[in-house]
Amino acid sequence: MPGTPSAPPSAAPGCAPGTREPTPGRHGRERARPATPSGPAAVADRRAGVALVASLLGFSVITIDVSAVNIALPAIRGSLSGGMAGLQWVVDAYTLMFAALMLSAGAIADRAGARRAYAWGVALFTLASLGCALAPGMGVLVAARVAQGGAAAVVMPASLALIRQTHEDSRGRARAIALWTVGGSLAMAAGPVLGGLLTEWAGWRAVFLLNLPVGAVILALLVRVPRSPRRPAALDALGQLTAVLALAGLAVSVIEGGHLGWTDPLVLASAVLAVVCGAVFGVVESRHRQPMIPPAVLADRQVSVPLAVGFAVNAAFYGGIFLLGLYYQQLRGMTAVAAGLMFVPLSAVVTATNLLSPRLAERIGRRPVIVTGQLVFTAAMLAMLPLAAHTPVWLVLVLLVPLSVGGALAVPALTALLIDAVPAERAGTVSGLLNSLRQLGGALAVALFGSLLSASDGTFSLPGMRLGLLVVAALLLATAALSRLFLPRG
Repeated sequence: MPGTPSAPPSAAPGCAPGTREPTPGRHGRERARPATPSGPAAVADRRAGVALVASLLGFSVITIDVSAVNIALPAIRGSLSGGMAGLQWVVDAYTLMFAALMLSAGAIADRAGARRAYAWGVALFTLASLGCALAPGMGVLVAARVAQGGAAAVVMPASLALIRQTHEDSRGRARAIALWTVGGSLAMAAGPVLGGLLTEWAGWRAVFLLNLPVGAVILALLVRVPRSPRRPAALDALGQLTAVLALAGLAVSVIEGGHLGWTDPLVLASAVLAVVCGAVFGVVESRHRQPMIPPAVLADRQVSVPLAVGFAVNAAFYGGIFLLGLYYQQLRGMTAVAAGLMFVPLSAVVTATNLLSPRLAERIGRRPVIVTGQLVFTAAMLAMLPLAAHTPVWLVLVLLVPLSVGGALAVPALTALLIDAVPAERAGTVSGLLNSLRQLGGALAVALFGSLLSASDGTFSLPGMRLGLLVVAALLLATAALSRLFLPRG
């Protein structure tokens, strides 16, 4: 056939390595058997494939954990007798530790070596998942979620470092990272459905138990991955500690303020802790030889504005997901499975828009794509204002289209612009900072919506939902204006 390679010539015994002796064909002609790859290159390829599978599984499981748990929240509340504040902590304990430790996770992976850091991160995540599944009360569950979030912060950068280590060819590495990214998108799409099915059929604890066999498979695969070199990397222990305390204080003040009152002593003390630790963090970073957040980098508007946009976009997306999970089940009375299925169209549109965004940015420029994404997201917040208990399901799905498109349109162009704005040696730092602030935006949005969604009688509050949507819409409009004013078009 045209374009089909011709068969190799006959070879006598002692032929070149990688070939086999020809065998008789149907009409007595000799037919060569296909060569079997061997040697160091084949071993390296197999190890790269194993490392990619291990990295994909780890990234997928920490992504699924976010979206699946949102669907399980009403079941957790019924089982552990927790209020709305407890549900907020189930989500935010994970997200806040993820956000805070992301600042140091890259340095940890460098110092320990990618494979070792990834293995320890996966092992801790698996054990913490077991702790979540066995939790007898809300306090133990939240503590286990803190451990899960810390482990996930190590798993994410270490998984990428593992791909970088085992894929030396730039083209193969690009394909591997693309698969890693798509795997995360598919995991986010599958999370709500999987969480609904497991919660409905086996109970909410099964959502966490699912992580155990996956963790075991990852650790088994890592045995076949070569050891990673260790590299010197500065760790800012005091800066990391003050960052964790500042974020924890901020979360406590926002979450508990909505339930205990803004003048409650615990709320006021938490707010003071957040301010003091935030100020100490700033002083420490300004004096540290290798700060986690270099002040000179933040002074660049092409860095600070995208960071603000990432914060706002994630606040809208994850706040919306948290809100919708409760709206479907508590206000509309849907089962966990039905609520999970409601997220499938949203996830499909997100994946498709993620693929479209870079092409649009090449054609019309990054700034228009980023600004448009935020304006679409603002429209999504406003479109959800009329939602009520008896809004037709088809209309709910239509109103959610802007929620699917907004962030997926803005984030790829935003990330590319941010990485291009800094020297190559700063790319890892600003990437970690962007991920950290995006996680923080989601955590604070959950805290805000949780404080507003619970009515005095414990039911779902539509006025509170609408107020939260308006606050996030205003934030998105502000960052869209900053993007229009200060970001370059190209």
